[in-house]
Amino acid sequence: MKAMVLAAGFGSRLMPLTRFIPKPMFPVMNRPGIESILDLLQKSGVTETVINLHHLPQHIIDHFPGGTYEGMRLHFSCEPAILGTAGGIKLAQPFLEDDTFIVINSDILVDIDLREVIDFHKQKGSCLTLVLKPGDSDKAYDPIEIDETGRVIHLVGASSRHIEEFSSRVTFTGIQVMEPSIFNRIPEGTFCGTTHDIFPGMLEDGFPIFGFLYGGYWQDLGTPDSYLQIHKDLLDGLLFLKHTESIRPYGYANTTPPVFIGEGCHIDETAKVGPYTVLGNGCTIKEGAVVSDSVCWDGATVGAFSEVYSSTLGFNYELGAKEKAHKEMLI
Repeated sequence: MKAMVLAAGFGSRLMPLTRFIPKPMFPVMNRPGIESILDLLQKSGVTETVINLHHLPQHIIDHFPGGTYEGMRLHFSCEPAILGTAGGIKLAQPFLEDDTFIVINSDILVDIDLREVIDFHKQKGSCLTLVLKPGDSDKAYDPIEIDETGRVIHLVGASSRHIEEFSSRVTFTGIQVMEPSIFNRIPEGTFCGTTHDIFPGMLEDGFPIFGFLYGGYWQDLGTPDSYLQIHKDLLDGLLFLKHTESIRPYGYANTTPPVFIGEGCHIDETAKVGPYTVLGNGCTIKEGAVVSDSVCWDGATVGAFSEVYSSTLGFNYELGAKEKAHKEMLI
């Protein structure tokens, strides 16, 4: 089976870090987040994946030399002008049009067996299956309604006249299974979304669209708070990713678990690290410094007697002595 990973966005909510590194390359437990998506796809039987790119594309291309990942063949669909979700899918049509395929956002963390979604999709005879989480959406996500059979009966932009008495409001997770017939609905070379521009028309025209309800772990890393929350959840064991084990830091750091310490870190014996802290490889935490509820990327330095709370320090960032970072993203 083939899949598409959506990775072209600007990551505006994660500025200023996304000025220099695309969101899919943000470290999650010291590995680029996009790798966890590729692991999920591979585990579900996907053998080839296309990744759409626009913002800082070379960072992602260079990370996968030879266009492969753990035996999975990768293709890159570069968009000189960003095309939106549907427009990006349309551009990848030559790669995807031969069979059922998966489309998934690159900025989520989820523990789902996609094989179950594919089986559901085929059993329902669906042309489009959206993976949905129970419960009404917040302001960041568009509400969707399904009936008792799982059929989608309302989307933003589609008429509500067919809504049944027994329906449930749910939230789209950014995971979907599609049939190639969707390409006939998407204009070529035009900026176009799916949930607002394509899906409502399909629903109005009676196409079978179903929702697969998923109640397991799901989180997106699209904001500074959610990026830190993902690491808290991982440190709490709510989800397990493939990664190298944390090692004992050099020296006698005063660490308060849970923490994850990368390789080659130096933590002064008078420093305090944790709880809920992740240090990338080669980080330095100097005398009397405090780091809590934060993520430090590879090579970051926290100066003597400085304090870091609920913050993210970018690659090789140096926080000077006696400084404080609170709810910041620094690069």
